[in-house]
Amino acid sequence: MANVKITLVKSAAHRLPKQRAIVKALGLNKVNSSVIKPDNEATRGAVFLIAHLVSVEEAK
Repeated sequence: MANVKITLVKSAAHRLPKQRAIVKALGLNKVNSSVIKPDNEATRGAVFLIAHLVSVEEAK
């Protein structure tokens, strides 16, 4: 299964509580922090809701 690298590029401060919770649940803390997650429906759904805050690329 493929993995994706998710990087927080904008701050989650002053965002909706649901969006802040998703950022925290993904394991992103500070701007420019990155995590590698499996490319599945749950991850894609979470990224879709905070797409304006993150950048996503395929992890190798």
